[in-house]
Amino acid sequence: MSERRPVLIVTGMSGAGKLTVLRTLEDAGWEVVDNLPLDLVRQMLNMPAVRGEARSVAVSLGAHTRGFDIERLVDLVNNLNEEGRYNVGTLFLDCDTPELERRYSETRRRHPLALDRPAADGIAHERMLLDPLKRWANRLIDTTALKANELQKAIRADFGSTGENGPTLSILSFGYSRGLPRSADLVFDMRFLRNPHWVPELRPGTGLDPEVAAYVSGDPTYEEAVSRIEALLLVLLPRYRAEGKAYLTVAVGCTGGRHRSVHVADRIANRLRIAGFSPTLSHRDLKAASQDSLERSPLVTE
Repeated sequence: MSERRPVLIVTGMSGAGKLTVLRTLEDAGWEVVDNLPLDLVRQMLNMPAVRGEARSVAVSLGAHTRGFDIERLVDLVNNLNEEGRYNVGTLFLDCDTPELERRYSETRRRHPLALDRPAADGIAHERMLLDPLKRWANRLIDTTALKANELQKAIRADFGSTGENGPTLSILSFGYSRGLPRSADLVFDMRFLRNPHWVPELRPGTGLDPEVAAYVSGDPTYEEAVSRIEALLLVLLPRYRAEGKAYLTVAVGCTGGRHRSVHVADRIANRLRIAGFSPTLSHRDLKAASQDSLERSPLVTE
């Protein structure tokens, strides 16, 4: 029997953080649908998956959603679970009334159930309507004292462990002579290593050539420095994942972007793959023409 597809019904008080939850789940690889009419939920689930990829699904529903009815929602969830194709859970987001009033006042939004009345009236009416759903839901988060990033962490901890939640990781080599990459999050400078550019037989090659790689890795400081960079990345990457960073670019630079940075970026990418990450490796300036005037000439002693 195939594994059942996860489906999460996200509901609760307006202003309690449903949009934050949806955005966090979307960043974690879920397919999300906001404010979908109840009658269309089953129809949406039965539609062919985008690119044939059946992802986890989160659907946001609330008291203001068209056709919303708690009894029908409960029946739908129970029926879907009994059919065996889906594993449907319900997340209810709650928040104390004074805090909801503060949020509506701060954002100057109107409550969806009190468009021409004070927000407090809409909050009271919505709380009464949703109380049975709150008691029935199998997961409850009270966001009264939570900041947005704290709610995001809670959602990632509970629903983001499907293997889809890590940042999209890129390893990029580049040459400082052509400018820093604008997308770089972390930058490591390899210009302290000895430069193959000044070895005539190595100059035409690149950091992907064994002879060039051997020359660069033969530098006395190479192994200790690069090993420490790799160790640092292995510490930082899980932290970026925990913080929900969607994209992370690690840039490795040298003067021209053809020798030292290319070799080190290649080594770092291989090390991260061994550790279970899936980096994309690219070399921005690998095919750029060598420019002697941009390289720093080694000291000459007489």
